[in-house]
Amino acid sequence: MSTTRQIPRQEWTRYFDELTKRFFKDGNPEAATVEVISPDLGDQVAADFVRALGVAYDPRSEALEVLLDGVDHLVYHPREVWVVEEDNGFVSTLEIVRDDDTREVVRFRSVGIVPRPDAAG
Repeated sequence: MSTTRQIPRQEWTRYFDELTKRFFKDGNPEAATVEVISPDLGDQVAADFVRALGVAYDPRSEALEVLLDGVDHLVYHPREVWVVEEDNGFVSTLEIVRDDDTREVVRFRSVGIVPRPDAAG
């Protein structure tokens, strides 16, 4: 069963570093869809089914970065970060709320096959 929770600001750097190391650096490709929901502009897809390489937060520039193959999606000065965590800790949905109430929803999907630990090769 999945769990939705808000990640406290002081944990953003560590949380996303650990998430990236655990799920995006394992050789099992992930794909992301990025949807921007703006009170002024409506709902727009910024990226669809693009290979995801990780997520990072830089407290100095106050930028949350969704690293995608060929493009990095940056959100400056996020106000809130929410995640939907699956039982194994994988984040299937990341929601970033900006100061202007724009929401950026990133949906991650696993698209690869993890080799069995006992597989020869």
